[in-house]
Amino acid sequence: MFGEILHRVRERKPHIHCITNYVTANDCANILLASGGSPIMADCPEESAEITALCDGLLLNTGTLNPDKLSAMRKSGRIANELHHPVVLDPVGAGASRFRTESIRLLLNEIRIDVIRGNLSEIKALFCHETKSHGVDAVSSDRITEENLPEMRNLIKAIASEQNTVFAVTGQIDVIADKHQAYCIRNGCSMMKSVTGSGCQLSALTAAFITANPERIPESAAAAVCMMGVSGEIAQEHLAPYEGNASFRNRIIDAVYRMDAETLDRKADYQIFR
Repeated sequence: MFGEILHRVRERKPHIHCITNYVTANDCANILLASGGSPIMADCPEESAEITALCDGLLLNTGTLNPDKLSAMRKSGRIANELHHPVVLDPVGAGASRFRTESIRLLLNEIRIDVIRGNLSEIKALFCHETKSHGVDAVSSDRITEENLPEMRNLIKAIASEQNTVFAVTGQIDVIADKHQAYCIRNGCSMMKSVTGSGCQLSALTAAFITANPERIPESAAAAVCMMGVSGEIAQEHLAPYEGNASFRNRIIDAVYRMDAETLDRKADYQIFR
């Protein structure tokens, strides 16, 4: 099922305008290229809307937010909506500061978002009026575990229904939900936490996947999450004894580049709850 979605990404080669953070921009660009997509990284407000109009999809990532970048996001988001281009929002660090949280809420109010991809702490800060934050990482009490999965799955599904969009909430167990159903995904490995920007890369992948498959947005978001998790597993399996997180980062991108539909479908570990 997910393999067909990946095949469509390779076939359609979606151009994704990424207004992302400077910590991970290069990795996001490379993982898009590895998946079959094509990245453009431009965050100047004077050109952002024009660049968005040239592309097929838009990624908004608030990791290194500033007023100019916020202005570019607002302009790009509006033109993406006018052109019916899919939009992914990665609300990095929501709840960490007033400026960041209020800016993300402004984007949510002004722009139609197709997928919101974040950790549970970020989602709660925006939609449950909780302000716990640990920088860009989820706090320990917001980890999705086997024990709290039913409760967290229902919470995320309820927020998705209320906001009328798709949420991809990632952690130890990933939950991708809209108002109709939830995918619970168990791919990935603990070493992925040692790489700065694995979540940013996933958001870029998600933008490519939903842009190439706009009629299957929840399923495509779930496919992107599985793809990232499976790639992490493969990357860890192929590390040499002397290699660490820097090599692991590169091997994730290599695994995405080498991924085929059969491997993704075979290794994808997920359940669907309706």
